[in-house]
Amino acid sequence: MVDQVFSNFLNWTREHEWGYPEQFQKTLDNGTQLTVWDSGVLVVEPKHTGDKDIILSCAVHGNETAPIEICSDIIQDIISGKQTVAHRVLFLIANPASINIEQRFVEENMNRLFSGAHSQGDQQNKERERAKKIEGYCERFYTSAPQGERRRYHYDLHTAIRDSKREKFAVHPFTDGKPYHREQLQFLLACGVDTILLNQQPTTTFSYFSYNTFGAQAFTVELGKVKKFGENNRADFQAAEDTLRRLVGEQALSFPEFEPEQHFMFAEAQTINRQHEEFELNFADDVANFTAFDKGDLLAIDGGENIYAQHDGEHIIFPNAQVALGQRALLTVIRVPTESLELV
Repeated sequence: MVDQVFSNFLNWTREHEWGYPEQFQKTLDNGTQLTVWDSGVLVVEPKHTGDKDIILSCAVHGNETAPIEICSDIIQDIISGKQTVAHRVLFLIANPASINIEQRFVEENMNRLFSGAHSQGDQQNKERERAKKIEGYCERFYTSAPQGERRRYHYDLHTAIRDSKREKFAVHPFTDGKPYHREQLQFLLACGVDTILLNQQPTTTFSYFSYNTFGAQAFTVELGKVKKFGENNRADFQAAEDTLRRLVGEQALSFPEFEPEQHFMFAEAQTINRQHEEFELNFADDVANFTAFDKGDLLAIDGGENIYAQHDGEHIIFPNAQVALGQRALLTVIRVPTESLELV
């Protein structure tokens, strides 16, 4: 079984989509220790580890294949010795069952089930159980790090359902007044991500869980558009993959001098949750993310209530009229000057 696990970790994970009761270990010739805590849950620890504890997660939504391909390739290159490892890394293939059915999720959107949301209400399903387990794996990983000053990171990798006028962007969790980090903006820029959405309130997303619970530098990173396995143009993701490999394999990363004008920052304007069965968005399904509307433009109708843009230049993100009642059907954002933010 050990050989099967490590010969193709993604395939083995997909064969055991809701988990596996045993753990597996393997020590590479270079001294790197591999430990499988569960299907889709792999801890990589180099013999001489640096000061970073890194989580790379994919497949929170199973039809977002490019991040899955990237993580799988990095994992297999670590196992074969082609990819160096300088820091502890936890790889998470979060929702293998949704990969197998080529859908965003099986029963419930996993990226709304963190920070304890998996245990709220009467609903029970395997995605909720999996989200709860994943929270435990994150805690176990961060708290089992070597003694001393550590730096925690989590990049939750996604692709978006629809086209976007800004193809690659990241969502920064709500900071509750804490400053933003120039180094992280530079890291994301090296990944090809120059656009950042600044959440203005707590959420139940995976990245907010890591940021709020463990103090990790954490982001939801949107790298492009949803496509089937084999249809991704990997050249479109090369900058992101190369930078992630550097993060894993190098003790320290260096970036060019920070220039505010290279970064496009957007603050949350409205979060529009679907409250009624009779809900519709007032624009076509093919309208791209980051399309701008003017103040007073009708954005949505929810149970007979009209919802309008509140600002000129209010951009739409993640529109989805089919979400479950109570969940976000539309996010709108407005541009904010990078220089106006508190940066450290």
